[in-house]
Order: sequence, then structure tokens, then C-alpha cells
Amino acid sequence: MAAAAGDPLALQARGVRYIFLMVNVSVKYTGDLHCDAVHGPSKSQIATDAPTDNKGKGEAFSPTDLVATALGTCMSTTMGIKAQELGIDLRGMTVSVQKEMSKDAPRRIVGLPSEIHIPLPKDHPQREMLEQTALNCPVHKSLPSEIHRPTKFFWEG
Repeated sequence: MAAAAGDPLALQARGVRYIFLMVNVSVKYTGDLHCDAVHGPSKSQIATDAPTDNKGKGEAFSPTDLVATALGTCMSTTMGIKAQELGIDLRGMTVSVQKEMSKDAPRRIVGLPSEIHIPLPKDHPQREMLEQTALNCPVHKSLPSEIHRPTKFFWEG
């Protein structure tokens, strides 16, 4: 049986990388620069608002805030996955991501510097592996190289 045109197997046959997982996010514009987004699988919801420097009220995350949020949570989550595999507890780890916007047009993110505070000693034997895991998270790898994203690690155990 041949694969349908939109089927991941059909894409693979044409030389496109295989799509492992697709998740639907539904967005509804509710007016006054607000949107409500629903995560298909879990049905959890988030709201967005335009930032105060771009005609909004800043009453919720802005869309670009969610990019910074995605980077921080992705680094945390992938490090957590690797830590679980290694039998390491990262509970209490914190990540801070600063979102830096362009001053010129077009409006865009130009920097996402981050700090990761890890509750383990700096001489931990898995230090390099955990740091590389953060720097190779899917969001990190999906961001264009034009976005400056230095990451500082603080080992505080």
C-alpha cells in the first residue's frame, strides 16, 4: 500500500526527515491583542497578550516571552531526562532566560542569554554531559544562529 501525500512515510521517501511526533496547538484571538492557546494532547491552556512596548497591556506572556520560556523549560527538561537516566537528582535547579528585542525594524528577538543554577558540585563527574544536554536541547537547536544565546552554568552543590 502506498503512503498518502501528507503521510510521514511519503515525506521520508522524498528525502525529507521523518516526522516523529506532531502536536497540535489551537490558537483563538480573543480581541484586545489577547490570544488563548490550547495544547491538543493535554488540553492545558495559556493566554498571551502583546507587551506594553508594543501596544499591549502586558497582562500575560507575550508570544516572544514564550520563546524564552520554551528555551528555559527545554534546557531544564532535557537535563532532567539525562539526569534521570544517570540516577542524578536535579530538583531545585533553576533557569533564568533574558529576552532581548531588536531596537531596529523588523521587531525580533536578538538575544536569549540564560543562566542555569545546578544544585550539584562543580566537580560533578557528569558536569560536561549535563551542560551539553542543555546546549543541544530541541529548542536550542531550532533557534536561528542570528539569535545570540550564551548560557552560563553555575554549579552550586
